[in-house]
Amino acid sequence: MRADARRNYERILSVAREAFTEHGPDAPLDDIARRAQVGPGTLYRHFPNREALIEAVYRADIEARTQRTTELLETLPPGEAFEEWMRGYVEAVRGNRSLATTLKAAMDHDSETFALCKKMLHDAAAKIVRAAQDGGVIRDDVTPRDLLLMVHAIGVAAEATPDAAPRLLTVMLDGLRRQEP
Repeated sequence: MRADARRNYERILSVAREAFTEHGPDAPLDDIARRAQVGPGTLYRHFPNREALIEAVYRADIEARTQRTTELLETLPPGEAFEEWMRGYVEAVRGNRSLATTLKAAMDHDSETFALCKKMLHDAAAKIVRAAQDGGVIRDDVTPRDLLLMVHAIGVAAEATPDAAPRLLTVMLDGLRRQEP
């Protein structure tokens, strides 16, 4: 993609994310194009229909989260990477749950994008769990699905009481730590 086309694509995604957060998946596409400072033709060249735009926003968010997993594992020891990953995931759930719920509800759950995003999240969780287990940080019986369910639950619980998130994460981390015999 040419540099200007890439900039337009990224700007459309950013504006669409905001519009979907504000107005749900039915946000007018012409308004998104106008706010992104592109013509409707440019928007439709990149995203032929509403579902394509919704899927692209959702996928971009999941890709950013999985990229963060790689960055953490490359720059921090396993225990710190694991804790930072969990904190970041909880914050992402807390901050973007309404958008993610809106986008997931508007997507076809049989779509390739939905399946790919689900796999990317599971693979990211598997990488962080494996690194933490190999580093002797967490119990060997923790699965990627366990971790995803727990951090999601804390993120949802912390929506109503944000000050509870750090305490809940600490309790969860204590329960996940490998116990010495």
